[in-house]
Amino acid sequence: MTAHQTIESQAPAAADTTRAMTGAEIVVRGLVDQGVEVLFGYPGGAVLPIYDALFHEPRLQHILVRHEQGATHAAEGYARSSGKPGVVLVTSGPGATNAITGIMDALMDSIPMVIITGQVPTHLIGTDAFQEADTVGMTRSCTKHNYLVKDVRDLPQIIHEAFKIATTGRPGPVLIDIPKDVQFAQGEYYGPTEVRSTHAYNPKTKGEAGRVAEAAKLIAGARRPIFYTGGGVINAGPRASALLREFQAMTGAPVTSTLMGLGAFPAADPAWLGMLGMHGTFEANNAMHDCDVMICVGARFDDRVTGRLDAFSPGSKKIHIDIDASSINKNVRVDLPIIGDAASILEDLIAAWKAAGHQANKAALGDWWAQIDTWRARQCLNYRGSETTIKPQYAIQRLYELTKGRDTYITTEVGQHQMWAAQFYRFEEPNRWMTSGGLGTMGYGLPAAIGVQMAHPGSLVIDIAGEASIQMCIQELSTAIQFNLPVKIFIINNEWMGMVRQWQQLLHGERYSHSYSDSLPDFVKLAEAYGAVGIRCSDPAELDGKILEMINSDKVVVFDCRVEKHENCLPMIPSGKAHNEMIMGDVEDIGSVIGAAGGGLV
Repeated sequence: MTAHQTIESQAPAAADTTRAMTGAEIVVRGLVDQGVEVLFGYPGGAVLPIYDALFHEPRLQHILVRHEQGATHAAEGYARSSGKPGVVLVTSGPGATNAITGIMDALMDSIPMVIITGQVPTHLIGTDAFQEADTVGMTRSCTKHNYLVKDVRDLPQIIHEAFKIATTGRPGPVLIDIPKDVQFAQGEYYGPTEVRSTHAYNPKTKGEAGRVAEAAKLIAGARRPIFYTGGGVINAGPRASALLREFQAMTGAPVTSTLMGLGAFPAADPAWLGMLGMHGTFEANNAMHDCDVMICVGARFDDRVTGRLDAFSPGSKKIHIDIDASSINKNVRVDLPIIGDAASILEDLIAAWKAAGHQANKAALGDWWAQIDTWRARQCLNYRGSETTIKPQYAIQRLYELTKGRDTYITTEVGQHQMWAAQFYRFEEPNRWMTSGGLGTMGYGLPAAIGVQMAHPGSLVIDIAGEASIQMCIQELSTAIQFNLPVKIFIINNEWMGMVRQWQQLLHGERYSHSYSDSLPDFVKLAEAYGAVGIRCSDPAELDGKILEMINSDKVVVFDCRVEKHENCLPMIPSGKAHNEMIMGDVEDIGSVIGAAGGGLV
């Protein structure tokens, strides 16, 4: 049975003229009925019928980006910060290929997104027509699902099904490729409740009761437990974060997180160990290595977290809670998998813990926390301050201190600045931190900030950037200006591709091959050329005042923060090493220096 046969079986016998629309109008009406308010896109010949239909629909706000990659990252930022799916509309050929980086980024980081691409008319498919590309073929490996619509009668069901697939189970991007003749064709529209899916997609959300009870018992018997949390906690909604905090209080176990999970557990809580992994804290990584029961919630044992697999948490029993069955035992063999939604399973774990009368082993936990305190005493994030040069860590610390009482959202580009932001900017709530984790996409932060600002127009949105990464999608400054989106771009400018330079120094014999950012633009003049505000700072004594000038401005601001050029982001687990084989920073005699500079250990 085809999709349109499924719909026809539910339709009235006589044609309903109120349902009669072009394919383009069906797309627009479907977006409205799915609750879409904002979409990000760039027009072209193969989607002009849809753009013409948008012209008559005031309920949809279209944000015209300057590059299709910018559209996908903006949709990611919108989705990640709001919990709603991001929507992208681009043309065929180069429009679709330019969007692929952001689509892959969304797949890696489990971001719900629906991408609508135009395609050449059906009779020209396969003829190498102008701006033709095999969009479905190219995106098969970087989408959760994709469609080529060949019949306008299939279109309503496909649109509604795409949103369901994108937003349920493990979220991800779904692409709909629509030939131009299908957009012009006449069809009948059916709403979300009037269509049925033609396949058996039905993600499991409820964990098995027996395994939940077994997990509660295993945690209760632990002497050195740890919660290892990821972006799946945030994807499960604010309730999941609240339940994580409640269950942690019952168990007394420490909590660490992946890069994508920051904010699910409050950084101010004494049980928080900081981020783990390649640039995680000394205490988080050592606790992960030495734990006896690991409770992994919504994380996928990524290589940047695990380090050397055969040395990853070698003596622990591992509980893995994940909604994606394909993530179970993919990288690390676990002892107790529980497939389902993080919020649902955490709620069941709390109920099972109470029903069984479990109590944490306070004596053993006391010993465990005493050991953790010895690791904390290493003060792994300390650094040498300076009265003459802005250290990048200090720049992030001051940004945090001056914004922490505000309604603030942070995006980042990718590189050293991203890791310093993860280390030194402390998140108390979920959905406040948007960064490219799995794909590590330079250029993500500025368009993502635009998407966040669209979702939260009254909030302070800051892109923490590097001088190399910001140039990947810097043209989106024009988008921010056009739509009066006062994002702030805080550039940690060390004139290097910092993470590349760091690896070349530490691992490649100090051979700095093509990692220096020569011929940099004057970022202040560049900002002014776009109509934004430009600020530059190189003096630590002036930093606070200029940060306040940035955050109090009601305009787009580009802040060129000139920092120490050769600072390394530490601690660091070198590739192929275990968690207890970290490269540490130089911390001798620095306490008084940092105190004098106004910074300190975060």
